[in-house]
Amino acid sequence: MGASMKHDVALSFRDVRQTFSGGEHALYALDGVSFDIAPGRVTGLIGPDGAGKTTLMRLACGLLRPAAGEIRVQGLDAVAEPLAVQSAVGYMPQRFGLYEDLSVQENLDLYAELQGLPAEKRTARYDELLHMTGLTPFTARLAGRLSGGMKQKLGLACALLRAPRLLLLDEPTVGVDPLSRRELWAIVYRQVQAQGMSVLLSTAYLDEAERCDEVLLLHQGKLLGQGPPADFSAEVQGRTFQVSAADISQRRLQTRLSQAPGVLDALVEGETVRLVMQQTGEPAAPDLLPDLNDVCIRSVAPRFEDAFVARLKIRHAAAATLGGLNLHIDASGDEEVIRVHGLVRRFGDFIAVNDVSFSVCRGEIFGLLGANGAGKTTTFRMLCGLLPASGGELSVVGHDLHSARAEARRHIGYMAQKFSLYGDLSVLQNLRFFASSYGLRGRVQDERVQWALDTFELADYHEANARDLPLGYKQRLSFAAALMHEPEILFLDEPTSGVDPLARREFWARTNALAEAGVTVLVTTHFMEEANYCDRLVIMAEGTVLAEGTPREMKARARSADHPDPTMEDAFIQLIEQREPGEGKGRKKDEKK
Repeated sequence: MGASMKHDVALSFRDVRQTFSGGEHALYALDGVSFDIAPGRVTGLIGPDGAGKTTLMRLACGLLRPAAGEIRVQGLDAVAEPLAVQSAVGYMPQRFGLYEDLSVQENLDLYAELQGLPAEKRTARYDELLHMTGLTPFTARLAGRLSGGMKQKLGLACALLRAPRLLLLDEPTVGVDPLSRRELWAIVYRQVQAQGMSVLLSTAYLDEAERCDEVLLLHQGKLLGQGPPADFSAEVQGRTFQVSAADISQRRLQTRLSQAPGVLDALVEGETVRLVMQQTGEPAAPDLLPDLNDVCIRSVAPRFEDAFVARLKIRHAAAATLGGLNLHIDASGDEEVIRVHGLVRRFGDFIAVNDVSFSVCRGEIFGLLGANGAGKTTTFRMLCGLLPASGGELSVVGHDLHSARAEARRHIGYMAQKFSLYGDLSVLQNLRFFASSYGLRGRVQDERVQWALDTFELADYHEANARDLPLGYKQRLSFAAALMHEPEILFLDEPTSGVDPLARREFWARTNALAEAGVTVLVTTHFMEEANYCDRLVIMAEGTVLAEGTPREMKARARSADHPDPTMEDAFIQLIEQREPGEGKGRKKDEKK
């Protein structure tokens, strides 16, 4: 389109290519991508891990120079005028550069200076953004002491200081609880409506894609489609169904259906399993589940996630198994393998975990849910023996974690919230290191490493440094390392944060297989749909337990005449919002009693 580009286009790509060196071969991060984004709209950038989303964002804000093609931003040539483009847009990368040793106010002052916001305009803009983000009471707090959701809101406020005409947000809601996600979206749409701002937003949450005016679907560096989410959903009309059956758990039903003929996708959804079929037309129950009675199948309206999966998913039966995991665990009965009673953890005069109690039986998937800063990760670290408790009882497989932490850790596998392997070591070196740290030697170590490479499809990456892996493959490597010693108990701290829906499905297929083998799984997650895989769960807020029960019991709490079929996200948000204002805020006061 060149210099004659219309002024009603906020961002334009024309046959853009971007390559990175990959040894003897150039790797295409973007391959001939062309699109226009209209002003005053929210456009979603969607695609699996490694699709090229972050590269596209960095090109759009002038931080990268394309190998070929034309990019125009608000009428500016991003190749010829990168500094002008950087001044014209707001950009919030995946890991926004907050200065954690500076306060909220000091971060705002620093970014206002860097962005050249005139001093006379700062006070009014600060007041507006602090009110909008709910950060007004926290201006003196160090950024490093904010919860994950509050950090994201501060990062968004810093990106909005100059009220840019184009705002680029690279997965701003990763690792953020549902309530904070809702608040972030409200802020974004307020800017669109009040300022006429254009927004390009990438996200791993496909329910968020449905809130966008239109979406760009990327895969392997190519643009597969552009349009309103409803246009994508229409492609799978007549192919989406909900299935329920008596006398079988949703988790086991999902595993069975994922292997049934003609099924492209099977996903636990509330009390049912949601299907996407390869062909249009209602499937017959005897074809799907020939040995089960009382099978109910009903047609449901398609959604964007169904279309995403239908376009990109390749059926891979091996993903639902963990071949070679030679676990011999007796999962019969109700043996209590994790016990927590009156657990307390103090950091100085701050109580992070306050009188928390629950128990987990062998072979259960037990969920630990809560808003950012609720105390979930602190509880996890105490249960793994990585952090001593300040008070209370906690034991794993009968070992008291106050006195026998080393013995308890022999039975535990731990997958941390943030990628915690060694980035400068290759995949193979990481696997061998963790095998050695668990005491595996010689032939046994060789067999376990080969099992990990084969089961998690890491063989093609065995020489790649861990930090250079796509996010989904980092997750696979972390999962494999946690399972190297065939633990009885697996702790998973937000294991799917930031990974795409295909990688999440693969992860849960493996986790379900572990639970069926008798492994006890304790998991935290901000994806409320994943709570449906749990047998039981607790919801925490400000260091205490708000509620405990099955997913069905949690959803029953949110059921009403106006809302007869609430989701887990509805139940979570209602519980958090019903908490009395200020309840739990006196955690310093409680400690001094």
